[in-house]
Amino acid sequence: MIIDVHAHWGPWFFTMDVAAASLATMDRYGIDRAVVSATEAVIYDAPAGNRALAAYLAGQERLYGYVTVNPRRLREARADLRAYLPGGRFVGVKIHTDYTGSPAASAALRAALAEVAEAGVPALVHTWGTSVLDLAQACLDTPGLRVIAGHMGADGFRYAIEAAGACDRLYLEPCWSHAPAGRIAEVAAAVDGRRLLFGTDATLIDPSSAYGAVAAARLAPEAAERVAWRNAAELFDLDITA
Repeated sequence: MIIDVHAHWGPWFFTMDVAAASLATMDRYGIDRAVVSATEAVIYDAPAGNRALAAYLAGQERLYGYVTVNPRRLREARADLRAYLPGGRFVGVKIHTDYTGSPAASAALRAALAEVAEAGVPALVHTWGTSVLDLAQACLDTPGLRVIAGHMGADGFRYAIEAAGACDRLYLEPCWSHAPAGRIAEVAAAVDGRRLLFGTDATLIDPSSAYGAVAAARLAPEAAERVAWRNAAELFDLDITA
């Protein structure tokens, strides 16, 4: 069983014809379930992308959705959270700090995360470099909030270790377009194994990158199973058994 907690649905804004490739990509790599955000929602229009994804998910069993939130448009975000979370196919929130111009330390992001905490679902938040430390602080300051540090800080993965040590409601997922030797092994050795997840950034990045990086970490069988799916099933409260 494999659950991908960082995946996308829909075409990108550059030449990359992957609008319908989510399930085919999952099949190719043996990914059983994925939590996806609508590309349109992430990079352009959150309500339109969320609406399109909701229509698509109505006929899917293997995909769950993130409600994409733009922290600078909280009224729209609140409406979408009320509209889509109760249906059960949307199980979390996606926030891209760069595309929305809402850094991890910003008041806008903190306000959005307060809405997420009230909704009672996890949020996948884009992190890079030291921003993962700011996300950890925002999590500490927001009771009940659970956040996933997308890319676990990328080149700032050592800051992600510090962040995870500071906040036990912060989870890490490793996808990145680079794969420095030892990155995941170092994180896995230092962080509570119950807070490590598997993510690929498909369809933007081919899942082989994340697969290879995790395989190279040579995790013990129990730890590997937790990363592959158990932690995600628990975090998102998914009724799934291997």
